[in-house]
Amino acid sequence: MQKRKLSFELTIFAGLAELSKEDQTLMSKAVAARKNAYAPYSNFQVGAAVFMENGKTIIGSNQENASYPSGLCAERVAVFQAGALYPGIPIKTVAITATSRNHVVDSPAAPCGNCRQAILEYETKQQKPIRLLLMGETGKVLQCNSIADILPLGFDSSFL
Repeated sequence: MQKRKLSFELTIFAGLAELSKEDQTLMSKAVAARKNAYAPYSNFQVGAAVFMENGKTIIGSNQENASYPSGLCAERVAVFQAGALYPGIPIKTVAITATSRNHVVDSPAAPCGNCRQAILEYETKQQKPIRLLLMGETGKVLQCNSIADILPLGFDSSFL
């Protein structure tokens, strides 16, 4: 029998002011996108901003539906839009921020499993890591250097 410990490096910033100007701008675009979320059922609004290798930024917000499985998370809206607009252009960073109409979200919200899987597909396809910036509505910001860090045993095309 073997045992293996999986770990990754996580950078924790006290707040937006500690980020680079480029990352502050990207997160501000995610915050703006969050305001366009359609979340009448959960009251949980998420915004995402994708920074591409060509310098373009694509935004997305969660879009709910009364038939819950029919909605889409902000991360997938932004990543799929980036892939549709700029096929073959690598994604460098995805900034994600969340808030709630029911309470203050003061800790970073990580992508759900479906979003992790979707982002991993793009990371695998482009053969370059996709960095994540995660923030609530206030407080600290987390940085992960690769989506694979938070989905270490991800499913990819090698299994097919």
